Amino acid sequence: MKEALRIVVVAPDLALDDPQDEHAITQAERSRALRIGLLENGFNLVATLPADVFLNERIGQLQPDLIIVDAESEARDALEHVVFATRDARRPIVLFTEDEDTTHIGEAVAAGVSAYIVDGLSPSRIRPILEVAMARFEHEQRLRAELAEAQSALKDRGVVAQAKALLMRTQSLTEAQAHAKLRKMAMDRSLKLTEMAQRVLDMADLLT
Repeated sequence: MKEALRIVVVAPDLALDDPQDEHAITQAERSRALRIGLLENGFNLVATLPADVFLNERIGQLQPDLIIVDAESEARDALEHVVFATRDARRPIVLFTEDEDTTHIGEAVAAGVSAYIVDGLSPSRIRPILEVAMARFEHEQRLRAELAEAQSALKDRGVVAQAKALLMRTQSLTEAQAHAKLRKMAMDRSLKLTEMAQRVLDMADLLT
């Protein structure tokens, strides 16, 4: 059986300082509805945290699979805390809000939000929203990994090309001869070709 997603909800304090504050009451009801919906859908709600300076440490301790930001007018401030807290270990972020000001959606997505949901707290919508957010996050992570791999390969080819050029210049070798010599040096030392090429360049730097 697949283990339930471990979710942290980042939300404002639900304590009602003024029992007549209709806005605060509505906010509290939304937050409770979200949490109940998560539990009813079988998710593992591990904690509800405030968006404060300790969020980074708390998320690091809890290691959730997904983070939900439950916010309204303070959505942007809460999101900044969450993005800061996940900068070293990216996680999917879903923002639920009733704030109809959508001018910051582009910024939110660029900051790492996988789903930006306005007025979408009905329990029947929670599971598909979170599943799509997870799928999108995993897709983006694969693209990031592929890009990093391609950049690394490009860098490796550049290092090898520089090392061959150095051997060609200093030892009057053809490109094929320089490549063969570099490969033999790497094999003799049980190194990758790129590692040997970097050593050749480092040694040249020391001698100049």
